[in-house]
Amino acid sequence: MPLERRMSREMFPAGQEVVLKQYCFTPGRVFEPGKYIAGDLPDVAFEMGLVEQLPPVKGKNEQIKNPPDTSEK
Repeated sequence: MPLERRMSREMFPAGQEVVLKQYCFTPGRVFEPGKYIAGDLPDVAFEMGLVEQLPPVKGKNEQIKNPPDTSEK
């Protein structure tokens, strides 16, 4: 017997970037698969299990620095 994985919007902070795995149809809009901010997606996408967290970034993030500003003032 398979385990059911129930998800809800509360599992993700509103500003977190998530991945919508497949199309989500609502009466007002069609959401295509891709990256979204969790707060922008409808509740039904979370309830149906269509949303996942983005995988962690590989590499040494602390070594990545912003490039110096070379624009002239």
